[in-house]
Amino acid sequence: MSQDKVEAVERALAVLNAFTAERPVMTLGELASITGFYKSTILRLAGSLERLGYLVREPSGTFRLGPALGRLGSIYRAAFNLGEVIRPELRRLADATGETASFYVRDGQSRICLFRHNSTQSARHHLDEGASLPLTAGASAHVLLAYAPDAGSAKAKAVRERGHAISLGERDSQVAAVAVPVFGLGGDFRGALSISGLIGRFKEKPRQSAVAQLTASAARLRTLLPANE
Repeated sequence: MSQDKVEAVERALAVLNAFTAERPVMTLGELASITGFYKSTILRLAGSLERLGYLVREPSGTFRLGPALGRLGSIYRAAFNLGEVIRPELRRLADATGETASFYVRDGQSRICLFRHNSTQSARHHLDEGASLPLTAGASAHVLLAYAPDAGSAKAKAVRERGHAISLGERDSQVAAVAVPVFGLGGDFRGALSISGLIGRFKEKPRQSAVAQLTASAARLRTLLPANE
């Protein structure tokens, strides 16, 4: 990334950081005074921030923070609250199966790998926490779509009836995965729990074992996860 682009990112973040609980709405002049930027610079940055939902410009010309920040805050709070409960379960799954265990949540038309415990095997399916993947392929994507409020397709119904989804080389030709839904105490859907590994060693017997392990983990989590507020 060029130095100009880095500086643009830092300036955009400086504009967002100018807002506080005491200053939730500001004029262009106030933003210029706090950040030390020219008004023309702020207007240029604000255009991009508005398009991405990080800033809202009111009809009066004042600015306030946008809904995208609330979405990111919700993801952060979910990660902060869920991690203490989910991470030990992912570790247990990885130890039991020898494969990588993950927990995914939906974010619009993407799925976010919120938590991950990678396999210790040298040849493994590796993915970083926080990675965003499409909802078009993968076992966890099928589970997230199957339990969406508007899910009505035959494919979604089949996943719900089975209680799990299996993908074989859908997103990556070398990777197979199994995923199950995770619910909270109130019965509300919280995300997808998944085990993934190289397709060559994820044959029928290991896949069925993974389904059993995942189902047991989801049952334990249901007794520990609070209902969504």
